[in-house]
Amino acid sequence: MDILGATLRICVDDLETAVPFYERLAGGRALRFERGGVQVAAVGCFLLMSGERAEIEVLRKVAATIAVKDVDEAHRVLTELGAHIVAGPVATPAGRNLIAMHPDGAVYEYVDRNS
Repeated sequence: MDILGATLRICVDDLETAVPFYERLAGGRALRFERGGVQVAAVGCFLLMSGERAEIEVLRKVAATIAVKDVDEAHRVLTELGAHIVAGPVATPAGRNLIAMHPDGAVYEYVDRNS
């Protein structure tokens, strides 16, 4: 499985206040979208998320987003290594993803850019 990089997931109370700080820090403009009632801004290696408390509490359980070449391959490798696939693979606005719990209990999102 090819791991291409990781994105730090940050839950914020006010996306409009947080975005300018992270744009300046990362040196780029945020790509904004909404998913499942959660407002998201991706800027550099940061994924900022804001929304209803119940949704954010679920998102806080995912430690990081890991970019991979192919989510199907990640699914196979993770399963072989004893990870529990919590959700997916499913289509997202930017590709596909899955959520996996590693044998140590850590939860990660794996994403690819395939359509």
